Amino acid sequence: MSGEPQAKRTKMSSLDQLKQFTTVVADTGDFEAMKAYKPTDATTNPSLILSAAGMEQYQHLLDKAIKYAKEVGSSVEEQVAESLDMLSVLFGCEILKIIPGRVSVELDARLSFDKDASIAKAIKLVNLFAEYGYKKERILIKLASTWEGIQAARELEKKHGIHCNLTLLFSMYQAIACAEANVTLISPFVGRILDWYVKNTGKTYDIKEHPGVVSVTRVYNYYKKFGYRTQVMAASFRSAGEIYELAGSDLLTISPKFLKELAASELPVKRMLDPKLAANCDLEKISLSESQFRWHMNEDHMATDKLSEGIRLFAADTRKLESLIKTLLAKK
Repeated sequence: MSGEPQAKRTKMSSLDQLKQFTTVVADTGDFEAMKAYKPTDATTNPSLILSAAGMEQYQHLLDKAIKYAKEVGSSVEEQVAESLDMLSVLFGCEILKIIPGRVSVELDARLSFDKDASIAKAIKLVNLFAEYGYKKERILIKLASTWEGIQAARELEKKHGIHCNLTLLFSMYQAIACAEANVTLISPFVGRILDWYVKNTGKTYDIKEHPGVVSVTRVYNYYKKFGYRTQVMAASFRSAGEIYELAGSDLLTISPKFLKELAASELPVKRMLDPKLAANCDLEKISLSESQFRWHMNEDHMATDKLSEGIRLFAADTRKLESLIKTLLAKK
């Protein structure tokens, strides 16, 4: 043996440790953040696109969307609608150039209670991606976890082979309905669940009692225990501690702020969610009719509040995007 000292082994960052058993998804419209943290997948929503649309580096995408809309739309209303669709697709295409996996593209929140319109819009967006050379296997259509959204996803998955990401998910019953519909994945909102409980109870919660963490853990265990194909992609984090506590979730969608924190940390990451542990959980299988789903949602004050609030907020940001597009259309 040489008398030379052994080289120190480089420790893995918390982010790289997490990637060993969870698919990391970038929750951002910022392309530079995606390049820096190398997520597998990425997700967008109207709020993220609205934020990005105000940045100089993304103006060429707005210009391209407006040019397209003027070519295919006759009235101003049609041009605005076509611009919105194309803008979602163009952002998605730019993201797909960076990541190896899939991009989630959100439908207009105002379609959340219209199954047929949601299906038609999803097919249109997937066809637009195909025109840019991206197959539907790399696209996830995001729909709100209303009954109508879930049933639209059921049909898109089964009849059209279009994969869906059910978002604004806050309750076990939404999760069960999604699994019964055989959707590709769900996005339970960890931080927003906590926000509601803090606001309505005045309590503070440690990480083990955190209502968002508890809810996602239960959903994950239910899915794995009963062998559903639907995957869990926890979202909406308020602290890195929530991410550590949900390590092992099929996917985690994480904002650049926490991606940066995890990349700079070397704290050990332990797998907290595991199919082997889920198999031994004391859970009963539940099947839901439409009336049962609506009743359980009605009884869940938090889920009803946060679902309706989320739809309103996304719709408001979509209307802001429309106003921006109308202004630009008038100038062109």
